[in-house]
Amino acid sequence: MISQIRRASSSIPTNISEGCGRNNDKEFNQFLNIALGSANETEYLLILSRDLHYINTEIALDFLDKINSIKSKIYNLKQKLISPTA
Repeated sequence: MISQIRRASSSIPTNISEGCGRNNDKEFNQFLNIALGSANETEYLLILSRDLHYINTEIALDFLDKINSIKSKIYNLKQKLISPTA
């Protein structure tokens, strides 16, 4: 479980970074979608770890707050990429 959480969570910034190096916003947006998927996977693994009593509920809730903040930031960035500039 720890290994899965590490892989999923480290994939988030890796995909954002890779997307930044792409030629256009459409490609960057695709990498943000992948990063969002990794964030969702991380969230699920944290919930599962909590439910299986592998981690303390208080610690899990702290991590879940953080991952939801990251998900929100990725979503907001995606919205800025797809909205027309004024």
